Amino acid sequence: MNGKTVSCGIVLLDPEGRVLLAHATGTDHWDIPKGQGETGETEVQSARREMVEETGIDVSAARLVDLGRFAYRRDKDLHLFAARALASESDLSRCVCVSMFPRRHDGVMIPEMDAWRWVAPADVAQYASRSLTRLFNTALSLTELHRRIETA
Repeated sequence: MNGKTVSCGIVLLDPEGRVLLAHATGTDHWDIPKGQGETGETEVQSARREMVEETGIDVSAARLVDLGRFAYRRDKDLHLFAARALASESDLSRCVCVSMFPRRHDGVMIPEMDAWRWVAPADVAQYASRSLTRLFNTALSLTELHRRIETA
């Protein structure tokens, strides 16, 4: 064990190759749906649960392409899966986040994510953290991933 936490997530791409990003409530960060596993969960189970909790979208395990583990930050790695969004999953106005946390200044429970958008690979840096942008610009090209899952 290298002491790093591992977050599991799904890179969901629409038919145009745009990636689904979710806005972290109370921040200026947008991220892919991801999070740490719960005891006894496999990586794919964790990724699927996080996607449902943060977006309401349930991507079946059969649709997922296992991309493997990536260095993300000094203290965290990501285990990522990819899928192509179905037509029924493209309408982001239907997204809902059921994962709640206490707001820092008053303890009121608020959703972890509060907005969703499809973002073109060239525009990811405008929304995503430096760590996620670096990952997509180096180890995991969204353009190459789009081509890869097109044929999967």
